[in-house]
Amino acid sequence: MLLGESVGVLWPRGRDTSSAERRLTLGKIQNLRVAVRRLDGVVVPGGETFSFWKQVGRATARRGFVEGRELREGCMVPSVGGGLCQLSNALYDAALRAGFEIVERHPHTKVVPGSLAAVGRDATVFWNYVDLRFRPHSAVRIEATVGTDSLTVRFWGRRRSGTPAVAAPAQDAAAVGSHPSGDCATCGVEQCFRHAALRRRTAAPERSAFLLDAYWPEYDAYVARMVGPEDIMALPLDGMRRGFAKYRWDTSRTGTVHENVLLTALRSYQSKRLAEHGAERQRLLLRWAQRMGERFAARLPYDVTHVVVMQHMLPALWTGGFLGGRTFDVLMTGLPLRELQRRLDTAYALHPESRTLGDFRCDDALIEAEETALGAASRIVTPHAAIATMFGARTVRLPWLSSAPVTQNGTVRGERTVLFPASTLGRAGAYELRDVARALDLHVILTGPDLEAPGFWNGVSVERTSFSDGLGRARAVVLPAFVEHQPRRLLLASRLGMPVVASEACGIDACGNLVTVAAGDVVALGAAIGRSLHRT
Repeated sequence: MLLGESVGVLWPRGRDTSSAERRLTLGKIQNLRVAVRRLDGVVVPGGETFSFWKQVGRATARRGFVEGRELREGCMVPSVGGGLCQLSNALYDAALRAGFEIVERHPHTKVVPGSLAAVGRDATVFWNYVDLRFRPHSAVRIEATVGTDSLTVRFWGRRRSGTPAVAAPAQDAAAVGSHPSGDCATCGVEQCFRHAALRRRTAAPERSAFLLDAYWPEYDAYVARMVGPEDIMALPLDGMRRGFAKYRWDTSRTGTVHENVLLTALRSYQSKRLAEHGAERQRLLLRWAQRMGERFAARLPYDVTHVVVMQHMLPALWTGGFLGGRTFDVLMTGLPLRELQRRLDTAYALHPESRTLGDFRCDDALIEAEETALGAASRIVTPHAAIATMFGARTVRLPWLSSAPVTQNGTVRGERTVLFPASTLGRAGAYELRDVARALDLHVILTGPDLEAPGFWNGVSVERTSFSDGLGRARAVVLPAFVEHQPRRLLLASRLGMPVVASEACGIDACGNLVTVAAGDVVALGAAIGRSLHRT
């Protein structure tokens, strides 16, 4: 159960501070991000003493701490690790609410209006002799998070009978701000040596960072409209400069590009060893998404206040606390994990004999982390029609961008020939197309490997060729997928004027020569293919 909770704001009201003062606020938030990683999830056994400094450790630049505001001798001054008192205040406030025994606590030397000190629930700390220590009566788990606008500390455990929590004061400490007035930047005492030192420091520019992976033309165009010379782009490789098409993002508009050549090479090597689709490869991709996301995020300067991140790296940033105090947008590379697995479960119930539909599911912690992070995102950016409907007003819907046209060889098209532009997979709708092909006596052109059972297409007339050659001989292109995140071949076929039959899961809008049906609906699929074959 929840034993105690304290919530404090990160920013001054309206965020309308001077540039120098804002620099210290950004530094404070960075220090809170670093310290919270040492606290979140910590379990304090019953009867044992929790020490702030023992858990957080010394605040040094080497450990990721930067200059923030610190209350010293009655002044708010710049100091490496400054701002950690907001965390110690929150811990003390929550400990009081939980009814813990307070072993050591020191009030601030100055009561700042609007802070927890104003209601007597503050606890200053100073390495290494001014500490905050408390002792819970039974085991508790600390939950500490830095959100977009707030710092939250919670204690979870079992309340011992007859141990009431200390009531909050009339002015609820969890609701008051924690941003002090009278900062060194705005105190007006310009003769002070601290003020002169602050004036020599440059103001924080407040940059955005774009954490990207494999190239999407839709997202490249979107990023190009947003990125500025002061912003950061983090990529596996600078494909534009190095000539790698897989990472050919336009990096010409930014002055800073972070690469990770070694990790990218290692990921590519391991992925090629597991080229065949399956559970082991899916686990590998998830591990690499976590690793790349953490590596990119750990290099973000503290003055990055907005992050644009590709979806598969989002859980790593969220669980690692890198998004605290920042706003962020998500470039969706697929369905949310919970919805993805729901659709796979639906397909598996229809085809329990499939060896690919039920081979892998993500663990609950990853799904919940992504779901929570998506709920906190400012914008969800996608060209996918099905994904766009899931997030309401926060969605930024992009147009699909077609690739260069494929040259057709002019071969006569078969009257009952359809092209299946995918590998033989249950999630691609292979079972449904096979059923319709047998019923309508279709000839199916296959463009990928068979990854279901051997002899999957027995009873169906098939041939195997490349997608470009198949376009010249097919009467229609068919993809009744349960899951499809990049329907580029369908878009190309439609642009060339070919009839296209696709499931709604493919994420494209029905129009003209493009017909959509529900995934798994064999009757509707057969009717749509029949109509497409008779089009002139």
